[in-house]
Amino acid sequence: MSQESQDQTTNTAEAATAENSAPGAETAPSAEELLQAAEAKAQENHDAFLRAKAETENIRKRAITDVANAHKYAVENFAAELLAVKDSLEAALAVETATVESLKNGAELTLKQLSAAFEKFRLAEVNPVGGKFDPHRHQAISMIEADAEPNTVVQVLQKGYVLHYRVVRPALVTVAKARDA
Repeated sequence: MSQESQDQTTNTAEAATAENSAPGAETAPSAEELLQAAEAKAQENHDAFLRAKAETENIRKRAITDVANAHKYAVENFAAELLAVKDSLEAALAVETATVESLKNGAELTLKQLSAAFEKFRLAEVNPVGGKFDPHRHQAISMIEADAEPNTVVQVLQKGYVLHYRVVRPALVTVAKARDA
């Protein structure tokens, strides 16, 4: 190779290097730089994961506490309504010169308070006289021969109660049975 062609090759290589190092020219990042960037991104993702995991755990613990409190204090409002009923009963007992009539009137008013509290919280009576026997809502104490159709409730010995359509206490009933021929 001649001196002249070597000079041209060197000049071409220098020009290429000058172009790559010129302002605004992009150079390929080294493997080490790529590794550092990937490690930084991995650390950022790991930190975000740990924060999300901690937040999820906090939400789970808070939900457990909320459910426990809901169970613990579920009857708080109902209990507050019953306090007025208790106060009325105590006031009736505190009267020393009460007449039978005043005690009866006080008991009726107290029963109205209690019924209002039951209604407010959807605690409803089950009084099925004349209706069909329902083993899910009634408890048969006995069966008697009666003029009513068989499996009809003829007497309620104790009223039952349902809370939002769930039986709290079944009604104790006497049921009609078919007459022997």
